[in-house]
Amino acid sequence: MSWTDYYRRRDALDAVLELARHDLEGPLPFPEQAAAEFADRGELLLALHYRWSVRLTGRVGLAQAEAEKDATIDPVEAVAQAWRATAAEHPVLRRVLDANTDTHGGVLRPAIEGEQRMLAIASGLAEHTEPAEEIARVGAAYLALIRSTPSRERHRGNRVEQFLRRLVASA
Repeated sequence: MSWTDYYRRRDALDAVLELARHDLEGPLPFPEQAAAEFADRGELLLALHYRWSVRLTGRVGLAQAEAEKDATIDPVEAVAQAWRATAAEHPVLRRVLDANTDTHGGVLRPAIEGEQRMLAIASGLAEHTEPAEEIARVGAAYLALIRSTPSRERHRGNRVEQFLRRLVASA
């Protein structure tokens, strides 16, 4: 793919999301600009999911790095916050993906299972040595929990205060 191809595809994805922003309840837009770059709506959905994955993976990587540097940061919560922040920053993209998960022959299913596995492993809820189906199952449950639980702000007090909060929470 040349840079020209990349920019045309990027612009087509931007156009689709702009159209979707104006009609949040409508079907997946497929303007001429998108039709010129993607064979069908399934291919378009895969490209949109790839865009989501790039953004999510970046945030999750930062969350993991923070959790590794600071033992007071819970990796499960850090990854959840990364997912929520990405969804908040890209609400139309998230809505389009959610609305089309089971459409177009389930073309997104493998990509979604990959995302679920990534979340499960990044949060420490699963190990890469476990069966892929099990990791995806854990990731699906974790993602359902992320979506249904309100965001908790990280409290950064001094280390003694953080330790006492953890003791109280575990009692």
